[in-house]
Amino acid sequence: MFKKRSSKNVVVGLELDPTHIAAAEVAVDGRLSVKRGASAPLRPGILRDGEVADPAALTDALKAFFDEHGFPTRVRLGIANQRIVARTIDLPPLSDQKALATAVRVQAPDHVPMPMEEAVLDFQPLGVVETPQGPRARVAIVAVRREMVQRLAEAVMDAGLRVEGIDLSAFAMVRALDAPVESDAELYVNVAGLVNVAVANASGVVFTRAAAGGLGATAVALSERRSLTLEHAAQWMRHVGLAAPLESIEGDPDVVAVTRELLEEGVNEVADTVRNTLNFYRMQEGAEAVSGAVLCGPAAQLDGFAERLGDLLRLPLRVGAVQDADGAPDAMLTVAAGLALEDRA
Repeated sequence: MFKKRSSKNVVVGLELDPTHIAAAEVAVDGRLSVKRGASAPLRPGILRDGEVADPAALTDALKAFFDEHGFPTRVRLGIANQRIVARTIDLPPLSDQKALATAVRVQAPDHVPMPMEEAVLDFQPLGVVETPQGPRARVAIVAVRREMVQRLAEAVMDAGLRVEGIDLSAFAMVRALDAPVESDAELYVNVAGLVNVAVANASGVVFTRAAAGGLGATAVALSERRSLTLEHAAQWMRHVGLAAPLESIEGDPDVVAVTRELLEEGVNEVADTVRNTLNFYRMQEGAEAVSGAVLCGPAAQLDGFAERLGDLLRLPLRVGAVQDADGAPDAMLTVAAGLALEDRA
């Protein structure tokens, strides 16, 4: 009745962010938990705005990471960059999946600003909704340039990994944390080397957009201002945070002050990015009211960042974290954990 699960059948969620690699192996027993997870810094310039700029360096980094942590080699990748196109469209109510897929392919060129022969297109049904034109099948469509996906997949496979699937990091983020069950939509924000934003309702993700910025830019600015390595800059950011009074924080007062100044600038820039994204979503046909927000990623580990971001957005905001094997929350592995499972059902 009980069989030991072979590592050959385990799919590891692999998040590739401009600032870090994160991987997670998960279990679902009433709740999602991370059986094993790890993250490591990624040298600047390997991924630029979410796209592979140095394939050989990415391959080397992945080899070293998987050799060190011993994860199974079957992976599901997450992608997030500014060139991903996500739209919500309404179609005639079709119950047959093949007919719906055909309708999506026919309508997609009117909504996706790229040649279809150069795109990888996917869609997610969001259910039937009432519109002024009557019942319509609402569908979230996503398109990404094929060459970008191939470049990423080749760098990963060259590291000896087997790519079992590729998913939007935004979809994985929401899947790991569960879409809201109430009528209003919720805003999901992952702040790392990118600011990755999704709007989701009970049916799933209805909108997503990624933008440059995030903590990576803050760490680079701090390292340049105070002649620090990026690793030391990240440590200072975690040490200083946005909550404690400056005079109570141990360390070089000048470094503490500059770190706090740059973190203040960083959280304001993130808030501006999220507001612009939310305003763009609100202009879409069928946009829903957003009643709250969820923050995950490295920024969620900084004291005071979530509270400050919630205040700036004027939305109730909570930290979205998955649980490790001991039940402790881990916001760093949220996206990787969501990638590790195909479906919460």
